[in-house]
Amino acid sequence: MKGSSRSPWTGPVFVALVALVLILVGMLAASIMERRWESIRPAMVMQPLPDFEPDNAVWGSNYPREYETFQMTAIDDTKTEYGGGFPRDYLDENPALVLIWAGYGFSKDYRQGRGHAHALEDVLGTKRARPQSTKATCFTCKSTDVPRVIAQKGADAFYHMTFESMKKEITHPIGCQDCHDPKTMGLRITRPALREAFAARGKDLDKASHQEMRSLVCAQCHVEYYFKDKYYLTFPWTDGMGVDEIIGTYDKIGFSDWVHPISKTPMLKAQHPDYELWSTGIHAFRGVSCADCHMPYRTEGGMKFTDHHVQSPLLNIANSCAVCHRWSEEEIRGRVTSIQTKVFLARNKVEDVLVRAHFDVAAALQIGVSDELLSESRKLLRHAQFRWDFISSSNGMGFHSPQESMRVLGDAAIDAQQVRILVARLLASKGIAREPTYPDTSTRTQAFQVAEAYAGVSQDAPPPPPPTAAPRPAEAPAPVLAKPKVTPGTAADPAAKPARNPTVPPAVAKPANPAAPGAKPWSPTAPPANAKPKAAGTPGNAPAKPSEEKPK
Repeated sequence: MKGSSRSPWTGPVFVALVALVLILVGMLAASIMERRWESIRPAMVMQPLPDFEPDNAVWGSNYPREYETFQMTAIDDTKTEYGGGFPRDYLDENPALVLIWAGYGFSKDYRQGRGHAHALEDVLGTKRARPQSTKATCFTCKSTDVPRVIAQKGADAFYHMTFESMKKEITHPIGCQDCHDPKTMGLRITRPALREAFAARGKDLDKASHQEMRSLVCAQCHVEYYFKDKYYLTFPWTDGMGVDEIIGTYDKIGFSDWVHPISKTPMLKAQHPDYELWSTGIHAFRGVSCADCHMPYRTEGGMKFTDHHVQSPLLNIANSCAVCHRWSEEEIRGRVTSIQTKVFLARNKVEDVLVRAHFDVAAALQIGVSDELLSESRKLLRHAQFRWDFISSSNGMGFHSPQESMRVLGDAAIDAQQVRILVARLLASKGIAREPTYPDTSTRTQAFQVAEAYAGVSQDAPPPPPPTAAPRPAEAPAPVLAKPKVTPGTAADPAAKPARNPTVPPAVAKPANPAAPGAKPWSPTAPPANAKPKAAGTPGNAPAKPSEEKPK
């Protein structure tokens, strides 16, 4: 048309744009179809799985993403401020533990728990197991072979077997079989102890929601337990899951794990009450499960799945903490670590008092204080140490429930200090108005040698000097604990270099007795030569019933 301003390129450009749009739409449609196919692919099980398939690799052929991430639990060089998977030795780091658990297997071997892939390997390698007497019960939470064996033999028969006799049948580590139904992949409970514990409280686990199950499958193992009748795995939840209720249950049935060789006190060893402690915290209150933080969801393409690399959330903040807490990773990590540090410092202070309390009771025994008079002190000491252990043995350094952790440690400190006050009064009644002289236990070797001497298993320990209690003057004031002198260069000397571990009792020089000048000093650094341990009862003077020692 004459006078038209239309460009000759308009038509071709329009066609090109339409073609480009069609290509882009086609690519988007193809991508959507591909992602949709990926999302339904997990339901397309290519290999039927047997009811009790223990090999994780077989499950991995159908669920490669989950299996690939599970294999990462074999990584053992991860480290956070208070945890991780690297093989740390707690007894080397903290010799006070050797004395706290003197006479029990944990005083010989206590290491950082590694990832699930190492569970069986680590329990087979522990020095706490005794080949001929340790029960197969200790395999319960270490292998995918256990559900099959329990189904074949029954739980009672399995628990009765010895640890040594079951080694050939228990060959696979923790894995898919422990938590999943092979036919539906739904979460399930495979360990009878959890079902029995909930049934005893009138609760049906089969009615639990999927979100609840994301914590309950962990509660099969990450709990406090004991061996009823020395072999049957039992959770002490009859009266509740709190530390106070659990102590009440143990006292009521007269249970103890072992008798402490220093104080001759029937003791309790907490295991790893993670579920019980978590249940008192804000995350449980808000419905956040164990898996939400330790096994968060991931996406690859159009595929959403659970990350089976079970680990500290601090090693995966973006997918765990940051889903709810919209702060920077640095701020989240700092907040968590500051909470854990408070619990750590409080825990260490309680350890110091516990060690002194055991030695104080030993001092009272050495000068002839009766078991009857020491009954209340021992009961408090038993309770104090279990409260401390309830927090110390839990994973997370108290973060699962910070307020409850500090409450329990506070009660532990009060109980332990009360032990020392009661014993000080008993010592004063025998004419001793000063603090005992404590042995040097600043290294693991020294602590173990002291524990051995009290347990009577060391043949090379020199006989200790007999204790001497000097009478008080007739007009002596009320007995008090005198402040001991400080030997220059010891840990008690302010000028000395601080110890690496602040919880270890310092070496203290023998103080002079202000009430009896010239009297010979005495020391409870080791038991009297050739002395037989006095029988100790449980709280209430009931006979103690030590259990079969259980590896963690």
